[in-house]
Amino acid sequence: MIQLKGAIMPQTHQIIIIMTDTQRTDMLGCYGNAAMQTPCLDRLAGEGLRFQQAYTCQPVCGPARSALFTGTFPHSNGSWGNSMPLGANVTTLGERMQDEGFHTAYIGKWHLDGGDYFGLGHCPDGWDSDYWYDMRCYLEELTPEERLRSRQPATNQDPALTEDFTFGHRCGNRAIEFLSKHHEENFCLVVSYDEPHGPWLCPRPYSEMYRDYQWPQGRNCWDTLAGKPAHQQVWAGDISGEVNPITPADFLGCNSFVDHEIGRVVEAIDRYASDALVIYTSDHGDFLGAHRLNNKGPAMYDEITRIPLLVRWPGVVQPGGVCPHPVSHIDLVPTVLAAAGLPLPEVLEGRELLHTLATPILRENDAVFMEFGRYEVDHDSFGGFQLIRGVFDGRYKLVINLLTSDELYDLEHDPDELDNLILSDDHLSIRNALHDRLLDWMNTTRDPFRGYYWERRPWRDDARPASWPYTNMTRQRENEEYERRQLDYDTGLEITEAVRWKG
Repeated sequence: MIQLKGAIMPQTHQIIIIMTDTQRTDMLGCYGNAAMQTPCLDRLAGEGLRFQQAYTCQPVCGPARSALFTGTFPHSNGSWGNSMPLGANVTTLGERMQDEGFHTAYIGKWHLDGGDYFGLGHCPDGWDSDYWYDMRCYLEELTPEERLRSRQPATNQDPALTEDFTFGHRCGNRAIEFLSKHHEENFCLVVSYDEPHGPWLCPRPYSEMYRDYQWPQGRNCWDTLAGKPAHQQVWAGDISGEVNPITPADFLGCNSFVDHEIGRVVEAIDRYASDALVIYTSDHGDFLGAHRLNNKGPAMYDEITRIPLLVRWPGVVQPGGVCPHPVSHIDLVPTVLAAAGLPLPEVLEGRELLHTLATPILRENDAVFMEFGRYEVDHDSFGGFQLIRGVFDGRYKLVINLLTSDELYDLEHDPDELDNLILSDDHLSIRNALHDRLLDWMNTTRDPFRGYYWERRPWRDDARPASWPYTNMTRQRENEEYERRQLDYDTGLEITEAVRWKG
């Protein structure tokens, strides 16, 4: 049992984390889009808790996962762009739980080993190598001809395509095998699908489900980007023409296909570990034409930063619940550790959400934080280096685009994020308070890119003068579960305070 803020809650020794890649909230029926055929995830939402304001830490595959599986922000763990590995002294959820006696298995896309998209095929520390199965492992099972076939959306039109050819189905098979063999153990199982990310491979009937469907276009599909950051205008290119209908048949077909594959795993959970804590989420969304943009990248709009998050935990989470408050992927590692009855290390940068799971109306976070550094180090077609930090308090979202200009949106009155209020006198106090909160977060989390230039924005009349030492503090990492205590630079002795004045 867990003693939590005066309440006693059960703990679990069986945890399953299921995630997809590139899935917006409105790609699930349970988030309000009745046209989406996602019965398995909709059922999971009905049996658990749906978070209405859950956010990724960075809307790019690798960095999003780095936060989700370490409990530290991308700028803290070193993986702030795709193809950038986790730092050598960064500890994952798998390592922490394995060291506490849990059988830990990671099946699916990892994207944190420094390799390009598919990974290196090597099991990292903390996970059972017998079940390790990243996308490199999958491709090495295929012939050269099959590899090419697996990377072509046109393969969806081949009637001979079957689900057993897909990465998602093979991940599901391994997850089901793990549950059938190890359901009497303490375990943490991660099932990480690449779907519905392109090339959107899915067999019939899924490949045909949305052939005549047009994605609903909100008001922000006609965003002129006037008053918006210059890099967004460069990204959008020529927007003088008509806004064309979006018909993402393969994308949405793969979305329903991965729902089916998740359903297979959930059925196995029901059979072998029905009382387990089950967490489902996705790494980020996709613009699908919103703000004249496509894919994901250096922006903080809800289409790519707000993600689905569902939690089922029988006996703790009441079925059909909805949490209206902001939460973040950064909160998942501390939540999992707390649910397992394990101590929370000082190095974690999120908050555990056990109280919110039991009582969704209770709020843990005053605000959540997001960032961007680079899309991918060897891909030059995604804008290059764009340093961004953002904060969202449940209504207002402030975004600092260090190399261009900044943004402030009131999502209560402007959910499409069309009206940039950054220069609004009526919102000055709100803007500055969020800015102060953002600067404090950058300092607290030892953001290596922090400095006076984040404070001295053109609209911040009361910013302190530029100075070389800036805050003049030293901030040393506290990770004593896996590292010896750090030594003070000035004395060579063990630190007594990790954060202290250096004047």
